Amino acid sequence: MGSLYRSELMTFCELYLPSEAAYNCIAELGEFGLCQFKDLNESLNSHSRKFHKELSMCDEMEKIVNNIKACLIEEHIKFKDYNDPVPVPEQSEFPGMHTRLSLLQNELTQVSESMDKLKKNYLKFNECKHILSKVTGLLDSNVKAVASKTISEAEHGHSGPVYTSDEISPEETSVFKDRDESELSFICGAINSSKLNTFEKLIWRMTRGKAYVKSQPIDDDEGFLFPTEINRSAFIVFFIGKQLKLKIKKVCDAFHCHIIECPENAILRRTTLGKLEVQISDLIVVINKTQEYKNRILFGTSQHVSKWDIEVMKVKSVYTILNHLNVDVTHKCLIGELWTPTEEVNNVKSHLRIGQKKAECTVEPILSPIDTHDIPPTYHKLNKVTRGFQNIVDSYGIANYRELNPAPWTIISFPFIFAIMFGDSGHGIIMLLSALMLVLLEKKIEAAKIKDEIFNTFYGGRYVVLLMGCFSIYTGFIYNDFYSKSVNIFGSSWKNPYNESILHSRFLDDAASLTLPVEQAYDSDYGPYPFGVDPIWNLASNKLNFLNTMKMKMSILIGITQMAFGVFLSLANYFHRRSFLDFFFMFIPQLLFLSCIFVYLCIQVLLKWIFFSVKAEFIFGQYYPSSNCAPSILIGLINMFMLKHGNEGFVEGNTPNGTVYDQCYLQQWYPGQSSIETILLVVAVISIPVMLLAKPLIQLVMHKKGMHVDTGHHDGDGGFDFADVMVYQAIHTIEYALGCISHTASYLRLWALSLAHAQLSEVLWTMVLQMALSMSGYGGSAAIYFIFWAFSILSVAILVLMEGLSAFLHALRLHWVEFQSKFYLGTGIQFDPFSYVAIQKAKEGLE
Repeated sequence: MGSLYRSELMTFCELYLPSEAAYNCIAELGEFGLCQFKDLNESLNSHSRKFHKELSMCDEMEKIVNNIKACLIEEHIKFKDYNDPVPVPEQSEFPGMHTRLSLLQNELTQVSESMDKLKKNYLKFNECKHILSKVTGLLDSNVKAVASKTISEAEHGHSGPVYTSDEISPEETSVFKDRDESELSFICGAINSSKLNTFEKLIWRMTRGKAYVKSQPIDDDEGFLFPTEINRSAFIVFFIGKQLKLKIKKVCDAFHCHIIECPENAILRRTTLGKLEVQISDLIVVINKTQEYKNRILFGTSQHVSKWDIEVMKVKSVYTILNHLNVDVTHKCLIGELWTPTEEVNNVKSHLRIGQKKAECTVEPILSPIDTHDIPPTYHKLNKVTRGFQNIVDSYGIANYRELNPAPWTIISFPFIFAIMFGDSGHGIIMLLSALMLVLLEKKIEAAKIKDEIFNTFYGGRYVVLLMGCFSIYTGFIYNDFYSKSVNIFGSSWKNPYNESILHSRFLDDAASLTLPVEQAYDSDYGPYPFGVDPIWNLASNKLNFLNTMKMKMSILIGITQMAFGVFLSLANYFHRRSFLDFFFMFIPQLLFLSCIFVYLCIQVLLKWIFFSVKAEFIFGQYYPSSNCAPSILIGLINMFMLKHGNEGFVEGNTPNGTVYDQCYLQQWYPGQSSIETILLVVAVISIPVMLLAKPLIQLVMHKKGMHVDTGHHDGDGGFDFADVMVYQAIHTIEYALGCISHTASYLRLWALSLAHAQLSEVLWTMVLQMALSMSGYGGSAAIYFIFWAFSILSVAILVLMEGLSAFLHALRLHWVEFQSKFYLGTGIQFDPFSYVAIQKAKEGLE
């Protein structure tokens, strides 16, 4: 647990690389993946760096590869991920690789452009064919005569937008003659069907009814190559005169109509139609051949595109790192600076030698550790189990260099705190099985490279969920809660003291008055229930009163224990920094303040649980009459702060025959309680000014004597400023003192969420499943099947997912705020090494 307990020791090194071997050496360090390079050219823009040209070529190749992938997806050609190791291309292969991809891109571009032109021509000729076909059919029918008559009526005022039936008498209409059909001209074409109604209305109003429009929808052929979702319609417009022709053409242009020239002679129309069909058949042959050629190119590239993608990514990342290095004045070597784990320095040197050999260079690269004032990055060695818990800690803040890491303790405490709120064995089993499935199918899931963010979140935390499920089963047994029902595994210590006749009479009279007297119903020889809560409490009417008290006090005990543990962990940081000032004037006052109030409260709770029962007896030398005199811990704590102390003992004279004091639960219940509580309160109060003043004043004296002063925080220029130190110490002291109170109250969420989960589970059982179990007959048999599925779905959706998420977030808050604030700063710098694996995962969206 060494590296997980504290971050790895880091070494800052200076690197000298011969120019001819620099590319290969950096490529090898990328495969190694544990070197973080410092950018020595931050002041330069990207165009002023040495390898700008190579990076531009890499960007071009990346675009080409992405374009090839887009073409493959468009043509529904599958390409597999390349899972075998891909070596970094040699520097000498880089220009050839760029040329090869550029030629392939040009070829694909030319083929795509040809396909676009062919497609455009095909659609044009095909639409011309349909227009001619529809227009020929219309002209062969009686549509021209109808058009002539309609236009004549409009000219004579019998129709059109200005027509009124009162203007012309029936006798006058008999002398009007219709226009001859030979006088009519027409325009034909195609238009979007959605615009057809508007087009017809506009033509009719603009020409005052002196144009006649007829249309028919165009249906695609069975062998149509490029089906579209846009519906088109063929139309023909009849009119008389050149002026109307110009107006109608302008309207057609405005509606983006496809106008064609249509011969008036029927024989010429059929001849033109035949020529179009020949042209279309020739185009289909050419299109198929072109598509076949394009597919041949794409099928060839589909076998290599994933490998090319990885190669381009590696080459680009190598040149990106090379741009971080400085060029020597002689231009014979490159100089860089990097961070690497101390124990990996020799491995870095061995990889540099491998790169030198690949480049066939005679000059060895030099790696030498140097001193620096920069803050080292934080690096922990992790595996697939610990990574999920480390991510929880890192989400709050990255640990300072060599600071104590909360992750080892979080591995146990986080799922346990979660399980206290979630505690139900049945729901815990569902969670455990779900996480176990993700663990067992690890290889298949990673090979699938699923990019869904929500799924990857669950998958990344699969071991966290696994432990959460295990601990939930454990706390479920403690609460004796299995889908809101208790399980009698070991046999209850409580027995029924009533005979059948008494039970029958009480049931008829008043069932609620039945109680279980301890003397007759409790089997003291058998003792308490061996593990967890006795199942008898599931039947008791005062179940909530008992469980609430137990869970509330348990929450306080667990919370103060975790906070005290956090204070002790801060001691490890102080010893690591060899800061005895922090030990004497931070750790000890903090521990005294916490112990004198809150640890004392926990001791009282434990003593009350152990010694005070329903039996009358002497406890700590004081006669205890009954359970109504059991000490009130909360009110007692308030009285402690107010220095209010009652009488010693519970009865006058401390004898069994004495008179019980009024409010006996508020009296002193152990000898010397008032003196002890006064001393504890005084010590707690004194601890606050010690935390506030002692450390800053001692540091001020040390600074005046010319001694080095470590302020413990890295703000400003690193110099000692008493005002800053005093403000920082005041904030820290106030936060700790008030935090102990608020954080203790915050741990009551363990009780609240546990109660909410148990009540929701009971409501779901009562209102859903129990309803089905109470049904009888064939209807009940059928209903239980469907209601069980409803119960299962609601249990998973509400009690496992929603309640699980709620408990997870509250456990997260308790660790970040209540636990880690006692010892963890979390203001470090994440170690970000140059690694092909990390770059590839980030590119694929898997991290």
